[in-house]
Amino acid sequence: MLLVACWSCSSKKKYAETNLIYQRQVEQIAEEIKSIPTNPTVKKLPDSASLLPDPRLEGQREEAEWVGTINFNMRRPNFIILHHTAQDSVQQTFRTFTLAHTEASAHYVIGKDGKIYQMLNDYLRAWHAGSGKWQGITDLNSISLGIELDNNGKAPYPDVQIQSLCTLLDSLCTNYKIPRANIIGHGDVSPSRKIDPDINFPWRKLAERGFGLWYDEQLFQAPPTFNPMDGLLILGYDIKRPDAAILAFKRHFLPEYPLDITWTDHALAVLYNLYLKCRDR
Repeated sequence: MLLVACWSCSSKKKYAETNLIYQRQVEQIAEEIKSIPTNPTVKKLPDSASLLPDPRLEGQREEAEWVGTINFNMRRPNFIILHHTAQDSVQQTFRTFTLAHTEASAHYVIGKDGKIYQMLNDYLRAWHAGSGKWQGITDLNSISLGIELDNNGKAPYPDVQIQSLCTLLDSLCTNYKIPRANIIGHGDVSPSRKIDPDINFPWRKLAERGFGLWYDEQLFQAPPTFNPMDGLLILGYDIKRPDAAILAFKRHFLPEYPLDITWTDHALAVLYNLYLKCRDR
């Protein structure tokens, strides 16, 4: 018990400086939200009938009147994106997320021992998704929460870590009314760049707890007219690079075939089943 208490104290001291920087940045953002613009402005459009940009007016503005509404609240996240840290310890991850030059962060980190660490207020925008696309949305950082699982990308995920993840997911989905199908992987939204949480992640186990999308045990053959790329698109994948989208799909739903871009009857049946679930939502 004494050891835990000492570690907690040393941890607070170790991150005291970055915690202070966090506090200052939050206070700055709070001041911006509270302030009422004294001279709110909008960009002027050309007076002519044409709406084509007029380079002569670039940068010109005119005043707009501020009338504050009373009907508003905080924006809430609508997706949860899961990552693996690709590092060897939570301490390495903390260092990465507390150095300015890395420009990387997440809302939560879950250790191999199941301990949950929160690094950012849920309402603030973390830098975890980067360049990607899902369901046509390209700025995923603005509408998602990022959860990092302490895993080097090769090891299995301990049961205690997955249990903690499910507990956290339940809280987040309940608090923010996030659809439970909207729990996806970094590799899903960035198929050309990322593979995490990769083939060792137990998506099926998560789905059995009610988190994420999964296919039914009983599958039916996809009709001959079914286009698998349309199926991937309906699920949410960016199909601009078809092979990357196929591999991302298989890492998530068919991890036994992670490097196979061919469509077997079974793979098509799985995709068709998921396609119907998404189409009928």
